[in-house]
Amino acid sequence: MSTPAAGERHWLRMIAGYVRPHRGPFVAAAVLLLASSLLGLAQPLAAKALIDGLTAGQGVGRALVVLTGLVIIAAVLLGIGNYLILRTAEAVALDGRRGLVRHLLRLTVPALQRQAPGDLLARVAGDTMLLRQIASQSLIDIFTGGVMLLGAVALMAVVDLALLGVTAVVVVLLVIIMGLLMPRIRAAALRSQESVGDMGAALERALGAFTTMKASGTEATEAARIDAAALTAYRQGVSLARWGSVAGTSAGLAIQVAFLVVLGVGGARVASGAMPVSALVAFLLYVAYLSHPVMQLVGAGTYLQIGRAALTRIAEIDALPTEPIDLPPAPPVSAATPATTATGVPAGAGGPTTSTGAGSTRGPAEVVFEQVCFRYPDRDEPALRDLTLTVPAGGLTALVGPSGSGKTTVLALIERFTEPQQGRILVDGRPLADWPLAELRATIGYVEQDVAVLAGTLRENVAYATPGATDEEIHAVLRTTRLSTLLDRLGGDLDAPIRHRGLSLSGGERQRIAVARALLRRPRLLLLDEVTSQLDATNEAALREVIQEISRRTTVVVVAHRLSTVLAAEKIVVLENGTARSVGSHPELVRTDALYASLAAEQALV
Repeated sequence: MSTPAAGERHWLRMIAGYVRPHRGPFVAAAVLLLASSLLGLAQPLAAKALIDGLTAGQGVGRALVVLTGLVIIAAVLLGIGNYLILRTAEAVALDGRRGLVRHLLRLTVPALQRQAPGDLLARVAGDTMLLRQIASQSLIDIFTGGVMLLGAVALMAVVDLALLGVTAVVVVLLVIIMGLLMPRIRAAALRSQESVGDMGAALERALGAFTTMKASGTEATEAARIDAAALTAYRQGVSLARWGSVAGTSAGLAIQVAFLVVLGVGGARVASGAMPVSALVAFLLYVAYLSHPVMQLVGAGTYLQIGRAALTRIAEIDALPTEPIDLPPAPPVSAATPATTATGVPAGAGGPTTSTGAGSTRGPAEVVFEQVCFRYPDRDEPALRDLTLTVPAGGLTALVGPSGSGKTTVLALIERFTEPQQGRILVDGRPLADWPLAELRATIGYVEQDVAVLAGTLRENVAYATPGATDEEIHAVLRTTRLSTLLDRLGGDLDAPIRHRGLSLSGGERQRIAVARALLRRPRLLLLDEVTSQLDATNEAALREVIQEISRRTTVVVVAHRLSTVLAAEKIVVLENGTARSVGSHPELVRTDALYASLAAEQALV
């Protein structure tokens, strides 16, 4: 368990890590803003000289020129410094977003599945925005405000020590009040940001099941759920605003009290002849000037607490387990937008450059499971128990069995979406742990049960993993997967748009696009998870022919509930309770395995 001091060091290190790459412009902005502040500190002294000159009946032209010059130069330096720090802050926020997104894309599948997508979006969009606040206001304001405060105090000491003592008492009281308020502000900020994430998660829940919501007539229920989350976010935001307002009001009140006390005590000292009126005016100007650095420091402290809460939420994502995948470096902020390929991927951004991919350089792959055990973290019973299985190189191997028997888990383990707790898996005699993930997944084509169709064009969807594919290669896989009719409906245009999540397509078309995407890679091992579940009899038969044709030149593993898909499989593995109950062809299993015979009978295949 980390100590408070360790927690402080952790979030300060996070801030330093974000700012360090931009320390050059950051320091330049700080110097300009500091110079502007120092020139501002000199203005009350210039005003004192002007008043002394007027009182003595001397010429004030030089003093007036000096005061005017100080004001103009300070304003110019302030403008340049503010622009520079705001530009740097945008770069810091960009780095934060990039880093968080790249970390999210490297998460393990189970780690991501445990998160609410709406909350993740809130962290990427909202929490990283607060990095800009920290860089543009908090850090610079703490630095310049602190220097201005010390400088003002030093010059106030030069003007009158007695009045400085009166002012110091008020400032000390303010510091004590701020020390009590800042922890409350941090807690309120964390609750506020968490509630915004909860609201995003509630909205994502409704939009993700939009058709189901409409069909169930639960719009009012979902609206009430989102309203409740929004109300909670509102209340937490009001709580944060209340504590921030108390801090700001306390700071402003402290300066006003200091001004009134100095005015009273200083007026008495002027009346007694203990100090000249010009000194009182200069001191009052410094007290008024003191309000700016004090408000800077209070505001910076408030933003730091809010930013600390955001960094806490970002750190929670950074702590999630990731896969050992190297992503290409992000382009520099000042670089021009890179050229993109037809799929929108920056040129040279990694991945295969031709449709042949890495999988076509060798023959079909062999997969061996040796006493593999796997249990999901949230389940008591294991999904796989001492599974020993060999998938021969080439040909069609089918995994069948009742729901929950471990079929999809087998595919997930081959793809290394998850790792077995016991046993090992080998591809071509090489343990999966020894395969670089990029090389392994370039060898495999995977079509999941809930296929993903992206908003974009038909070309982008089919060539998603092979951005260098030619039109001829894309047309070939479209013909293979019986998608020529879809292409005709789109006017023969590979760049015709497809709506978000493929809503303009039928379920069968979405599945065949996913199959075409996998085939375009020419994988050595093709994993198909329930690819015929949404196809009619005609399209199922067509896709079955495609699978059989592909199995003549590569290894195909099919998970199927509909046994008609795998009747011609050379090897059918019957899974039950995470173990391989029996292995054989369809005729053999109908004769020798009661469970398989029962499944076949239910589907009128015996």
